[in-house]
Amino acid sequence: MSTDSFAPPRRRGVLVHTGILTALSLLAAWGFLNLSRAGVGPAFVLYLLIGLVAFIPMPLLAYRAYALLRADYILDRNRLEIRWGLRDEAIPLSDIEWVRPASDLTAPLRLPLLPLPGAVLGLRRHPDLGVVEFLASETKNILLVATARRVYAISPTRAAEFTQTFGRSIELGSLTPVEPKSVFPSFIITRAWDNGLARFLWLSGLFLNLGLFVWVSLLIPSTPRVALGFRPGSGPLEAVPSVQLIILPLISTLMGLTGWLAGLYFYRWDRERVLAFLVWASSALTGLLFLLAVLFIITTPV
Repeated sequence: MSTDSFAPPRRRGVLVHTGILTALSLLAAWGFLNLSRAGVGPAFVLYLLIGLVAFIPMPLLAYRAYALLRADYILDRNRLEIRWGLRDEAIPLSDIEWVRPASDLTAPLRLPLLPLPGAVLGLRRHPDLGVVEFLASETKNILLVATARRVYAISPTRAAEFTQTFGRSIELGSLTPVEPKSVFPSFIITRAWDNGLARFLWLSGLFLNLGLFVWVSLLIPSTPRVALGFRPGSGPLEAVPSVQLIILPLISTLMGLTGWLAGLYFYRWDRERVLAFLVWASSALTGLLFLLAVLFIITTPV
């Protein structure tokens, strides 16, 4: 029997995540743009909060969109493999006790918190089944895959065909014994942290950005006005309240977080690991350049 792929429905989830990300990006851009023009006062705090609240969920939503695009349920005579972003679960067919629709349960299956189309993810405890891990894109036609350790809730596009293929695979028996495998996103972080160079680059970027925040916070009360740039071929821009310096550590931190996540993506493969170190080194260098930018700004006469 060949390997069969039963990918989850993606279209609605991709549209929903793309729409939310677009709306949050516009809101964050609007907030930070107005922040750069606001003076000291309630308006500055309001725009800062709007920009941060809009940006904070964006990395999680972007990862969930990526995870949905990569998601797949792969079934053959030896195992069932569930792929969801950086999550990878390989289950030998001999370890699977049964597969059945969630609608067959006498006690309803509660959904995880904040389910979105394309991201029905998380853990729930069921009175009859124990811990259920959701790795699904839709709440309809959920199938339950039971093992001795845990029950998985999945949403293959062709649920009936998946069940039939599983039954035939069990009847034919396994050709090659396989080992179970569980890979979580946290495993990638732990493995990278164990690398001395990666740890040094992470901590360098972190302390540079923390230092930038502290330095700017100390400068704002003692420096009333600063010029944040230069006109082409002439002198500095019109001076603005120094409170707007807070934009620099914000931008540096956001870029550092983006670089850290991008580096984790490349670190998963040995052949791409050099790219991960380059991205993390660039993030640390960016923090240093922002420190130098603040030094240049405060030494420029206005």
